[in-house]
Amino acid sequence: MLLSRLKTFAAVAVLAVAGLTMAHAAEPLKAGFVYIGPTGDHGWTYAHDQGRKMLEEQSGGTVKTTFVENVPETADAERVFRDLAQKGNKLVFATSFGYMNQMVKVAKAFPNTVFMHATGYKTAPNLGVYDVRTYEGAYMLGVVAGKMSKSNKLGIVASIPIPEVIRNINAFTLGARSVNPAITSRAIWVNTWFDPGKEREAALALISQGCDVLMQNTDSPAVVQAAQEKGVLAFGWDSDMSKFGGKAHLAASILNWGVIYKKVAAEVQAGTWKTGDLWWGVKDNAVNIENFGPAVPADVKKLAEDRRDAIKAAKLHPFTGPIKDQTGKVFLAAGKTYTDGELKKMNFYVEGVEGTVPK
Repeated sequence: MLLSRLKTFAAVAVLAVAGLTMAHAAEPLKAGFVYIGPTGDHGWTYAHDQGRKMLEEQSGGTVKTTFVENVPETADAERVFRDLAQKGNKLVFATSFGYMNQMVKVAKAFPNTVFMHATGYKTAPNLGVYDVRTYEGAYMLGVVAGKMSKSNKLGIVASIPIPEVIRNINAFTLGARSVNPAITSRAIWVNTWFDPGKEREAALALISQGCDVLMQNTDSPAVVQAAQEKGVLAFGWDSDMSKFGGKAHLAASILNWGVIYKKVAAEVQAGTWKTGDLWWGVKDNAVNIENFGPAVPADVKKLAEDRRDAIKAAKLHPFTGPIKDQTGKVFLAAGKTYTDGELKKMNFYVEGVEGTVPK
């Protein structure tokens, strides 16, 4: 009898342990996201949040996400990262360049949590970086702008003078001058990622200077709204902004962060994630030109899409020589292509961009 009871107890214990193991295995991966702006900015943060939703919706219940919006690039970001890790998020995404040093610090304190920093360059065993090739989108928009401008003057509302933004200004200008060598461009820097008032003021200033096509590297639709009001043309940036100015909106550079978020989450779940630098673009379906407006002729749309397809097929790279800097000096010889390392350090303007890079 005693032996029978012991066997029964042992069997129950095995089943209990198996049940706990299965329950543990069924627990979803918790992933936290930290945003620089509001999810309703219709730009950068909106695009990231769409990617977060895609990750959760397509995970089949195996990933549960949370987010914190409007987090400044200060010590407060460190507090948010710590809080997410302490709450059991085994994967934390920081979606702005200015979060880098804070995330490096927090990653050291939570070695069993994977941290991913967007647009940065510092890594650690449990800290990786990721980005999308926004310059490819800027180049495609530039092709459209070069065909559509009547004044041959393009304007850019620029955010923070870091290589990412300078690279986009240059790519936009190169795209435009590839179809219209008479094009010049100029940027007004607002020194913030999201401030609709400042973005609008900069757009109006560029329009007053004769710019009839505007691009932005800021997060709100204020530039498109200003363009609509003043009868000039503009682009959606990071997402479709046509509903804010249907007549002005020529096309949008769309970012699909979801493909990156799905890849990273799957690797964390499988235990195969390794630190590194993930930089995806058109060929990875992370960047696209979409939502062409009614003002864009069919031949211009086809030209932009042909350039997109060439980038996707690795037959075109926006930074392939010969390319001159704004002093007229050749910095990239014919047939040469800038490496990713060189692109990530870009701190000068190409030929056709007026003004100087802020220090």
